[in-house]
Amino acid sequence: MSTTDADLDGTDRTADPEFSRARERHETLAAEITEHRKRYYLAEPTISDSQFDELFHELIDIETAYPELQSNDSPTQQVGTFSEAFTPVTHLEKLLSLQDVFSLDEVRTWADRITAEVPDEPYLCEVKIDGLAVDLVYENGRLARAATRGDGVTGEDVTANVATIGAVPQRLTAAEGYDIPELLEVRGEVYFPSADFERLNESQVAAGKAPFANPRNAAAGSLRQKDAAKTAERPLSFIAHGLGALRGFEPDSQSHSYAALDAWGLPTSPYWRVVATIDEAFAYIAEYGEQRHELVHEIDGVVIKIDRINVQRRLGATSRTPRWAVAYKFPPEEVNTKLLDIKVSIGRTGRATPYAVLQPVHVAGSEVEFATLHNADQVKAKGVRIGDTVVVRKAGDVIPEVVAPVEAARTGDETEFVMPERCPECDSVLAPASEGDVDLRCPNARSCPGQLRERLAYLSGRSCFDVDRMGYIACAALVEPLGADPVLVDEGGVFDLKMEDLLPIQVVVRDPDTGLPKPDPKTGEDKVVAYFANKNGEPKKTAVQMLENLETAKRQPLWRVVNALSIRHVGPVSAQALAEHFRDLDLIANADEAEMAAVDGVGPVIAAAIKDWFAVDWHRAIVERWREAGVRMQDDAPDPSEALPQTLEGLTVVITGGIPDHTREGAAAAVKARGGKVSGSVSKKTGAVVAGEKPGSKYDKAVELGVPIVRGEEFAAFLEDGLSVPETSDAESEPE
Repeated sequence: MSTTDADLDGTDRTADPEFSRARERHETLAAEITEHRKRYYLAEPTISDSQFDELFHELIDIETAYPELQSNDSPTQQVGTFSEAFTPVTHLEKLLSLQDVFSLDEVRTWADRITAEVPDEPYLCEVKIDGLAVDLVYENGRLARAATRGDGVTGEDVTANVATIGAVPQRLTAAEGYDIPELLEVRGEVYFPSADFERLNESQVAAGKAPFANPRNAAAGSLRQKDAAKTAERPLSFIAHGLGALRGFEPDSQSHSYAALDAWGLPTSPYWRVVATIDEAFAYIAEYGEQRHELVHEIDGVVIKIDRINVQRRLGATSRTPRWAVAYKFPPEEVNTKLLDIKVSIGRTGRATPYAVLQPVHVAGSEVEFATLHNADQVKAKGVRIGDTVVVRKAGDVIPEVVAPVEAARTGDETEFVMPERCPECDSVLAPASEGDVDLRCPNARSCPGQLRERLAYLSGRSCFDVDRMGYIACAALVEPLGADPVLVDEGGVFDLKMEDLLPIQVVVRDPDTGLPKPDPKTGEDKVVAYFANKNGEPKKTAVQMLENLETAKRQPLWRVVNALSIRHVGPVSAQALAEHFRDLDLIANADEAEMAAVDGVGPVIAAAIKDWFAVDWHRAIVERWREAGVRMQDDAPDPSEALPQTLEGLTVVITGGIPDHTREGAAAAVKARGGKVSGSVSKKTGAVVAGEKPGSKYDKAVELGVPIVRGEEFAAFLEDGLSVPETSDAESEPE
């Protein structure tokens, strides 16, 4: 009888069907995980990190339930793998992996187990860089060898490639209090800085090549080039996060070792912190969970370590992981899933946009089944095909995006996407709006139900008339009621809606999770209901409130009216600039193009688009119907006696992220009321960037250019006092 047929106490399990199923699944998983590890180290992964984690932890669960299935060659007892493409080298000390956990409860369980043995020990917290693990060996201060992790015992010699990375010193620098050791084995991550990765992918697409799926894959592929000159072309960087073999240096703590590494010229993370309790570690996790997109590199979690080295040694390690450290993984923002189809949506200005229909997948805390593909050129540049396994990314509240195909997972059954020649909503022929335009557009602006539906949804939104209870489904019902003529043929009649227009409207009931029609349990046909009326034919409360809110919306300021017209290129910022300058919609409509272009925040492209829009008869008819319905068409001139102090006069301000106690439009208005100018992009001429909660790439650009940054919580003081620039110290001032 083999050991796999018997329990640890000698019980024969061959007749146990559950054990047989577990053994079969164990064999399948072990083979799959081994293959995925090989692909990972070849920079050709076919599944995402989160999906690999799921497989790996399923294998752990099986071995926990059936310990006899665990053997020395099980993936759970190994760190990784290595390729024969490079010369194999043996690490001086084994590189261990980290125990991954996915909830704070699991972190607490780990900490409780540790504190039961060694109470009151401080923790070192650091962000988990999503890069490629490498091992550097310095002999008497000189870089002697660099290798990949491999299987933890044996790695690949990539010394020539690592030598091209500017952040890796060829020779250590002596520093006061830190003599250069005779032998130093350094563990760390090679990574792509986020900004450099974005530029790399832009260049890939521009060159007609497929973009890299993520920075880690790009880093792995760049480092493992047979020609080191090709590695040198890529802006890779490095951060050290641990030590292996040592001779001539004895750190007493992890934080002590980081101080030494920094002193010798080896970069460590700028984000690490020593904390006294696990609750402080939780606060660190929360802090960097919110800031994960503001850092210089991608992270996928937080690592918590016992800081003191002697306690680390006391706690020891398993065959694969140290017991004194744990890695908390953030919910994945990048996963692999199947691309079931590519369809085309029509936007409010007629733009035809391909989008992906996905096999539903959980990413960034929500289930995703649709993702943007931008335009036909992007689909072609990314090399995406229907039927592909694709990498899908969703960061926070950002719209999900298909990043790239997983070419290694192709079967040959995938099909190329062909951009339709006709609008899927109204069957009009799609064409570029102008020469050189990469986007195809539907020219049937007035009658295309897709465009009208999107325009209605936009004008009811917060940056326009802000009509509560007039959501997307209500807009769709007004444009395409079931079995009836449209209630609205364009947005001109939106303020003339009456309850008698709404009550007959019927719609198909759809499942909120899948979006598919719900069947009527009696007939089996699609279930149809009145959208604005209850079962008795009386108005629903939402219908009453929608009409009341439309009446209130007529009093919105002029800039919201301008924005609600859905003029191409005109957004909230340019709408506010126009309203502030002209204060009358008729003056905007009749203004000279050059005069409009001269308005700060407008320019020639927007000015030309406005003139083109008002040249269309049915566009002007919309304005007249709104005017007749009582929509505000003018703003009053400001009262000089109520003018605010011009603390920001002449200062160009960019606003990004959520600002406490302000909408984005309200924050912009507050800046303008104090003499400032609001811009949508950051440049060297920008006076300040106001960065609130979850700022975007504008924050990164400000940091890169050295533009002063005002935190969201400092906004009130910024309005009151203007931009405070620290005085130059005597030591920094130029000599007379």
